[in-house]
Amino acid sequence: MDVKHAFRDDQYENLATHTQKGIDFLDKYGNFIRDRSAIEVEYAARLRRLVKNYQPKKSKEDEENEFSSFQAFKCILKEVADLAGQREVVAENLQLQVLQGITLLAKNLRDERKKSLNEGMNLTQNLSGQIASLDRAKRNYEKAFREAEKSIDAYQKADADFNLSRAEVEKQRNNMNIRCGQSEDAKNEYANQLQKTNKLQQTHYETSLPEVFNRLQELDEKRTRGLKEFIKGAADVESAVAPIIARCLEGMVKAADSINEKEDSLKVIEKYQSGFQPPGDLPFEDLSKADSDTSNNSQTYSTSTGAGLNHLTAKGTTKDKLKKRVGLFGIFTSNKNNLSTDGMKEDFSDLPPTQRRKKLMGKVQELQQKVAQEQAASEGLMKMKGVYEANSLLGDPRSVEEQLNESVNKLDKLRLELQRYQKLLDQANSQTIAQHSPQANRTVNGVNGGSAQRSSRHSNGSSNHDHHDHDHGEDHPDHDAGSLSSSSASPESGLGTSHTSLPGSGQGSTNDQPINDEMYYEADALQPLGTCKALYPFDATSEGSIPMSEGEELLVIELDQGDGWTRVRRLCGPTGWEEGFVPTSYIESTLYA
Repeated sequence: MDVKHAFRDDQYENLATHTQKGIDFLDKYGNFIRDRSAIEVEYAARLRRLVKNYQPKKSKEDEENEFSSFQAFKCILKEVADLAGQREVVAENLQLQVLQGITLLAKNLRDERKKSLNEGMNLTQNLSGQIASLDRAKRNYEKAFREAEKSIDAYQKADADFNLSRAEVEKQRNNMNIRCGQSEDAKNEYANQLQKTNKLQQTHYETSLPEVFNRLQELDEKRTRGLKEFIKGAADVESAVAPIIARCLEGMVKAADSINEKEDSLKVIEKYQSGFQPPGDLPFEDLSKADSDTSNNSQTYSTSTGAGLNHLTAKGTTKDKLKKRVGLFGIFTSNKNNLSTDGMKEDFSDLPPTQRRKKLMGKVQELQQKVAQEQAASEGLMKMKGVYEANSLLGDPRSVEEQLNESVNKLDKLRLELQRYQKLLDQANSQTIAQHSPQANRTVNGVNGGSAQRSSRHSNGSSNHDHHDHDHGEDHPDHDAGSLSSSSASPESGLGTSHTSLPGSGQGSTNDQPINDEMYYEADALQPLGTCKALYPFDATSEGSIPMSEGEELLVIELDQGDGWTRVRRLCGPTGWEEGFVPTSYIESTLYA
C-alpha cells in the first residue's frame, strides 16, 4: 500500500493515536504475562506447601511396616512436588523469554515512534513556514503592484495637466519608476517563493512524509508481529514442560498400579499376628455323676476355662495397652532397669510370641551390626598401636591403649548381650516351630486324639511300631517332657493351652528325620484332589512343611482343615514323590470336578 495516497496531513494525528494504542496494547499483554507468572509462582508455592503438610512423619515403625498404598501416596506427593517445580519453570521462562522481550520491544517501539513523530512534525512545520513565506511574498507583491498602478495614474494625470511645471511632472515620473521597480521586485520574490513552496510541498507529500508514514507502518507491523511471536513463545514455554508433566501423571498412575491389597493384608497380618493358639474345647460337665466326679470335672472346667480366659485376655490386650501398663506400674516396682526406652521389657516377654520373635530378631541384628563396628574399630586401634610401636616418631603407643581397652570391654559386653538375645531368639524360635507345626495344628484340630494323629502322620511302618518306640523311650524323649504343656501356658510364652507335642519338635530331640517320600505310609492311598499354584515363595521352617517357589505347580492331596495348612504332593526327581504342608494363603487351588 502506498501511504502517500492513503494518508494526508489530516490523518497524521490518527496515525499517531493508532500507534500509541498499539504500544499500549503490547504493554497490556506484558502485564498479563507478569500476572500469569505470579499466579504460576503462587500455584507452585501452594503445591509445595500442600506436599509439606501431607508429608508423612518419619518413624521407625512406619519404615519397617510400610504398605503399598502408603508408598504410592509418597510417590504421588513426590510427583506433585515435581509438578510444582515445572510450574516454577513455566513462570521463570515466561518472565525471561516473554516478559523481558515484551518490555524491550515496547521501549524500542516508543523510541522509534517518538523519533518518527518528531520528524513528521518538523516536516510539517517546514512546509507551513514555506507557505507562510509565500503568503507574505504574495501580499508584498499585491501591495507593490497597487502602488505601482497608482504611481502610473498620477504620472499620466500630471503629464496631461499643462498647469503643472516640468519639475512636477518629472517628480511624478520618478515616483512611477520607483513603484514599478518595487512591484517588479515583489513579483520576482513572489515567483521565487512560489517555486520553493511548490518544490517543498511536492517533496513533503511525495517523499518526506511517506517515509515517516512508512516507518510508522513498519513500527506497527513490528509490534503486531512481536505480539504474535510472544503469544507463540508463551505457548512453547508451556509445551516444553508438558512431557515432564505427562511423566509426572504417568508416575501417579504407576504408583496407583503398584498398590497391592493382598501384600498390604499380609503385612497387616505380619505386623499384628500374636502367635497365640485359640483355646481348646470346653469340657462337658455332667451333673448326674457323683460329687467327687463333679468336683474333679469342675476343677478341670475351671482350669480349662481359666486358661482360655487368660489366653483371650492376652489376645485382647494390644501392644499399646501393654506399654501403658508397664510404664505406669513400673514406677512402683523395683525392676525399672528391665524396661527399655520404649516402655517394654528388655527380653520383650510382654509381647505376643510372634511380635516378641520379631523384636528379638531385630535386636540380634542390631547387636551384630554393633559388634562388627566395634570389632572393626578395635582392629583399627590395634593396627595403629602396632605402627606406633614400630616407629615411635609417629606416636606414643600408650596413647591408644586406653581407647583399645575401652573398645575391648565394650566389645565383650556387646558379645555377651548378643549371646543373651541369641539364646532368647532360639528359645522363641523353638516355641514358634513347635506351636505352628502343621502336624501340631492338625493334632489339636483332629478328632482321633493326639497319639492317633501322630501315628498316622509320622510312622514309617504302622502306628503300633510308633507306639512301641514311645513305650521304650529309647529314641524319643518322654512325651510329657517334649510336649508344649511342659512350658508355661501364660500368654507371654506363646504356647496357649495346647498340651500336644511332636516327636523331635523340641530342643534336644534325637528324632529329627528328613522329609522324604516315605514319611507318610498312606501316601499311596491318598488320591489328588486337584492342583494348586504357588502365589508366593515359601521356606519350610516347621516340621512337616515343604518349601515351594513362586509359580510352582503342586498336587493337592488334602484340603485345609481350618488350621491354615494344605497338604500337597510334588514329583521330587527320580526318587519319587515328596509330600508336606504349605500355607493355604500362599497357594491358589483348582480342585477336580
